[in-house]
Amino acid sequence: MSEPKAPTPTPGDTYKGWLFKWTNYIKGYQRRWFVLSNGLLSYYRTQAEMGHTCRGTINLATANIAVEDSCNFVISNGGAQTYHLKASSEVERQRWITALELAKAKAVRMQAESDDSGDDCPPSSPPSAGQAGGARNAEVQSTLRTLGNKVEDLSTCNDLIAKHGSALQRSLSELEGVRLGGDAGDKIRQVTERATLFRITSNAMINACRDFLALAQAHSKRWQKALQAEREQRVRLEETLEQLAKQHNHLERAFRGATVLPASLANTPGDSKGSVPGKGDVSDEDDENEFFDAMEDVPEFITVPADPKYHRRSGSNVSGISSEIGMDEQSLDEQSLASNPESPQPQEVEPVRKRRTRIPDKPNYSLNLWSIMKNCIGKELSKIPMPVNFNEPLSMLQRLSEDLEYSDLLDKAAKCQNPLEQLCYVAAFSVSSYSTTVHRTGKPFNPLLGETFELDRVKESGYRSLCEQVSHHPPAAAHHVISERGWTLRQEIALASKFRGKYLSIMPLGTIHCIFEKSNNHYSWKKVTTTVHNIIVGKLWIDQSGEIDVVNHRTGDHCHLKFAPYSYFSRDVARKVTGVVSDKDGKVHFVLSGTWDEKMEVSRVMQSSRGGGGENGTDGKQKTVYQTLRARELWKKNPLPEGAETMYYFSSLALTLNEPEEGMAPTDSRRRPDQRLMEQGRWEEANAEKQRLEEKQRSVRREREREAARVAGPTEDAVIEDSITDSPLKSTHQDNYKAQWFERTEDPNTGEVTHIYQGGYWEAKEQGSWGTCPDIF
Repeated sequence: MSEPKAPTPTPGDTYKGWLFKWTNYIKGYQRRWFVLSNGLLSYYRTQAEMGHTCRGTINLATANIAVEDSCNFVISNGGAQTYHLKASSEVERQRWITALELAKAKAVRMQAESDDSGDDCPPSSPPSAGQAGGARNAEVQSTLRTLGNKVEDLSTCNDLIAKHGSALQRSLSELEGVRLGGDAGDKIRQVTERATLFRITSNAMINACRDFLALAQAHSKRWQKALQAEREQRVRLEETLEQLAKQHNHLERAFRGATVLPASLANTPGDSKGSVPGKGDVSDEDDENEFFDAMEDVPEFITVPADPKYHRRSGSNVSGISSEIGMDEQSLDEQSLASNPESPQPQEVEPVRKRRTRIPDKPNYSLNLWSIMKNCIGKELSKIPMPVNFNEPLSMLQRLSEDLEYSDLLDKAAKCQNPLEQLCYVAAFSVSSYSTTVHRTGKPFNPLLGETFELDRVKESGYRSLCEQVSHHPPAAAHHVISERGWTLRQEIALASKFRGKYLSIMPLGTIHCIFEKSNNHYSWKKVTTTVHNIIVGKLWIDQSGEIDVVNHRTGDHCHLKFAPYSYFSRDVARKVTGVVSDKDGKVHFVLSGTWDEKMEVSRVMQSSRGGGGENGTDGKQKTVYQTLRARELWKKNPLPEGAETMYYFSSLALTLNEPEEGMAPTDSRRRPDQRLMEQGRWEEANAEKQRLEEKQRSVRREREREAARVAGPTEDAVIEDSITDSPLKSTHQDNYKAQWFERTEDPNTGEVTHIYQGGYWEAKEQGSWGTCPDIF
């Protein structure tokens, strides 16, 4: 059998070939197929065994390589494993020795780097804004490490060339001293073999140099572009700084000349609308002006002071300025909202119930996948129960009610006279509902069909909330909130999910509506996509991405919000949200900015102008520059309670959602035994109870389908999806079920068929008569 010619070994390449391995004194040396890859030397009986059976492996990082004679060599890892190997020729043996030495040097370096950096591995969760800002530095460091490894390969090749070159030189010296005789032929043959070995090693050196050069050329262009971008950014910053210095000088001069104003204007109270501020207020008000780029393609915000003409309010322009911006500034000020004459006056109220501030700590149970799999053998996929290890002790109805944590934003919106300002608060409320998801990686319990959840916070926050699971295939929940402070909120949300290997995308389907009684303004919007990363390996983390359009159906005003997806290579702040508030004609009045996990700010637009195209535009588009006043805080996240990390990262409101109360409906989520057992830390009992409830719901559903079949006659079989067990089977079946407190109707504004509250729940609670509530627990 002809020997396949092995390629010349190069750093990083996989090296394969036939060698003779000593087995025992009876069989002697046997021919085996050896493979050298990633610092490991493995062997097989034949090449066909590479796909399924490995006969042995040695890690070269801890192995010793010794040469016995012209064709034999030994590899040992300290006594546990020793391979006595023989090549077909000295040249072949030297090829293997060269490849093994290169692989060993590389393996030793990689092991040392792993030991040095083992304690400094970054977490799999998304880095903070500062860490994201250093992403480019991390990329450069990674490239430098790669180039450093190539340099080490060159150094190893250099040592080998020096070693083999010395041996060749010795052979040549011996040849010079040999007289022509019988041993002349042996010496000449030896010199020839030495020269061949030297050529093999030199070729490896040349290949390593070629790889290094190609890699350096590929990255040099990227570095040049990065350097050019940094230079351009520095020039822009220098120009901006120079402009700021000039404007600062101009403001100082204006401040010094403020005393020459007429006495009638100088004595005008500073807090009047449209009035001229006093000496100490001129520079402060000018400092409240900013420029914002329009959010057309990529939202970039550049902050510089506005034109001082908006603040030098002489007698001729006082009335115009006050009519345009005075009311906006007052109503967006929280202090002015509090002093609204129509605000309810403080009065004596009943003492508010003291809610709980702690729940039992989450048990430290490890998830044993085998314990799940062994219980699923022989079962249908739709009947496989998912353990509560993946859950948190709240239902999806309770998570939906948790959106009301920042209901005070809607309270403030109800007091606004200007619909555009009201739209700002509604937009901030739509963002605030995501703040609780940043650390909440647990899945809520899927509600049973007919399950409800009430949240009565009239005494504390002035609203009552009711949720009901109105459909099981596909799963959907209806929600209705009525507030004594002048607003109503309703929604029907269904969840669609797609598993994409490393992450899970959750797409909420449905529309949220908010109606204000006094102005009759009707707003609607949809939710963005939630993505759960590191499903298979690593620490779970959650991101929100997409766009939200909040529309006022009465006036035509709208707010466009953009949730930027997280990117490791982005310099921007993580979890960023930007948006603009426009009237029905498309004129922008406010700019919104912030993050969905911390806070949102609003800036009133004073003037807008079109920027030039070309370099500043994208694909020839012109960018709009908005001149705004200083940003004002609309919403800020409440701090988590102490010890939240051991309580599923629940907020203060979430800790109270599963607290038992008197007078609850028989279908209320707080009566779920599996959820209650999980909250108490009794997970094994919770799993058993969860399985019982799921089987009970299946039997009720089968009975309902048989009843429907008797009424409607035989129908085609439907593919059934059991959403409680998170089955990936797609469903074409709709539940033949009529909700208890909601009815299906067409929304006049959106045209969607949705469930709307028909009333009667709170009256039934007062009377203590729940009628025909289904027995679901």
